[in-house]
Amino acid sequence: MPATIHNDVIVYKGSNFLRQRLLLSTLSGRSVRIEDIRSTHDDPGLREYEVNLIRLLDKITNGTRVELSETGTSLYFQPGILIGGQLTHTCCTQRGIGYYLEVLLALGPFCKEPLNAVLQGVTHHDLDVSVDKLKAAALPVLLKFILVDDGLELKIVRRGAPPLGGGEVVFKCPVRRSLRPLQCSKWGLVKRIRGVVYALRVSPTMANRVVESAKGVMLNFLPDVYLNTDQCRGSNAGKSPGFGISLVAETNEKTFYCAEAKSMEPGKGESTLPEDLGAECAKRLLDEIHRGGSVDSSFQWLVALWMALGHKDVSECVVGPLSEYTIKFLQHLKEFFGVMFKLEVIRDDNEESDDEQGPVVQNVKMTCVGIGYVNISRRIL
Repeated sequence: MPATIHNDVIVYKGSNFLRQRLLLSTLSGRSVRIEDIRSTHDDPGLREYEVNLIRLLDKITNGTRVELSETGTSLYFQPGILIGGQLTHTCCTQRGIGYYLEVLLALGPFCKEPLNAVLQGVTHHDLDVSVDKLKAAALPVLLKFILVDDGLELKIVRRGAPPLGGGEVVFKCPVRRSLRPLQCSKWGLVKRIRGVVYALRVSPTMANRVVESAKGVMLNFLPDVYLNTDQCRGSNAGKSPGFGISLVAETNEKTFYCAEAKSMEPGKGESTLPEDLGAECAKRLLDEIHRGGSVDSSFQWLVALWMALGHKDVSECVVGPLSEYTIKFLQHLKEFFGVMFKLEVIRDDNEESDDEQGPVVQNVKMTCVGIGYVNISRRIL
């Protein structure tokens, strides 16, 4: 449903893209009202993980006001001032830590104090990007906007598989007064592939079998392939058994593509063979490389956000085919900040589609003029 504005409050209907709306509300300072949240469902209202997200936003801000109807089907959210600093948050195990960490990654540079967040929960979840993927592919993108590392860090203290989790990560993010514009139209050729295979409360041989399978596929593409195994023990292995793999391809233009796969939760379907898991993840990475673009497809929306909030200058970025999540995020950026992107489809005329190679990928050039968003909360030393 399209947004409507009533008394300077942006009104939405339905539960879709609630995280996007709360994130942009916090950054823009504009209040939102979300109505008819699963009102026709047998179990209406906000889910536990959505309430958990609101609690996290309340921790990272000062003065946030939240009103929730008795049935939970209507939410009023008036954002406070971003303060950041140190916080500890136990994430709902219905979603992965990545669901919450992406929000902190988007908000971190604009806080009053450098962010030092400890998040506890499920580190690898089917519905969300893993902490490995965020570390490998999202942090390098943020560095392009802030230029200096200056304490940007994501540390995996211990891993936790669903359903019980038990993982913990520490995320540190420096603050910036403003972000620089981005000019990124090349992504280069893949020069090496790295990865990590983890095994939690299962036999260590599982990880070795995943490694051999994934390398068997990737070595047909590139000789420089190296995978680490993280055979966690004791409390570092979380509370539930599981294993998985995360692969990262780095290009000579410092672009990072990432793919991941994990075993099924106990009791939810057939058991996963390590050999199938490794091969599946390798094929996913090859597909991500084929899509191209100067950013991993999972983080197109983050690039769009930082481009829109950058200096009052032109930013350009060529990405792979836009995901549905990114398309909706671009619409929300227009509603909250009035930023419109120019989208141009770029197609290589030298490539031809056939049955063997599959369809030609159409890259998209995203162009916008930043609004010159300034972090007025940042403490001046």
